[in-house]
Amino acid sequence: MAHIGKLVVCGVGLIGGSFALALRRAGAVERIVGIGRRREVLERACALGVIDEIAEGWADALDGADLVLLAAPVGQTDAILAAMAPHLRPGTIVTDAGSTKRDVVAALRTHLGGALADVVPAHPIAGAEKSGVEAAFAELYMGRKVVLTPLPESRPEAVQKVRDAWEACGANVVGMTPQEHDRVFAAVSHLPHLLAFGLVDDLAGRSNAPLLFSHAASGFRDFTRIAGSHPEMWRDICVANRVALLEELDAYLGELARLRMMLVEGDGDGLEAVFERARHARNAWAEGLPIRTAE
Repeated sequence: MAHIGKLVVCGVGLIGGSFALALRRAGAVERIVGIGRRREVLERACALGVIDEIAEGWADALDGADLVLLAAPVGQTDAILAAMAPHLRPGTIVTDAGSTKRDVVAALRTHLGGALADVVPAHPIAGAEKSGVEAAFAELYMGRKVVLTPLPESRPEAVQKVRDAWEACGANVVGMTPQEHDRVFAAVSHLPHLLAFGLVDDLAGRSNAPLLFSHAASGFRDFTRIAGSHPEMWRDICVANRVALLEELDAYLGELARLRMMLVEGDGDGLEAVFERARHARNAWAEGLPIRTAE
């Protein structure tokens, strides 16, 4: 069980707030301090019992801190690290919840180069289409994966402390390199969000948009649910991971071109074969069964 005397959460929204609530529920933390851009958000977090107090600045926040979670959009990471670096003390462990890792690691090396032994990047694979501290809940991470991407410099004790904290939240912790992480999530997270946002934006911009949306049903709702996600957060993710995301988008455009040709040619058998393979893979994934790879 993790024991954290003072936890600092930078960015007390869905992710950071749920982390705080989960650790509080587990009895793994004594004191939770929030810091962020907007005072009104932190005051709301206090009122909801997500945090115990609001830091007046990084010097105040980091005084006696055991663990710091950076849970703001990844585009803010560089500025946050620059502000906190002068006040960081030896022994305070720093982790994050960013959905991209190579850019975060680069910022960490720039600003916390002398403290990397106590730095352990991470990414909780959990979220919801609603954001903000009001959406936070203690059960968000139950049974969900959290990916740790430790640095070569990360000391084992720091890695274990971060692992213990996430396990206290109910998460299943796995490890990857930052490079592998960004390639994997470009395919299974960042691309689906890009496609959902793009489809809804396309339909909403058409002259008959009211007619289209009035007839949209469960299939449209399921496919586009993630287009209700936080725009700033997903802007930052897509820009930060654009190299891997462009590779996945190009591969998907190739698949769309293949499907388009089948439609042009009226190739029903070809379409059915694609649909059958996709159905099999999707159902196997949903049921926790092995995915049959292409030979």
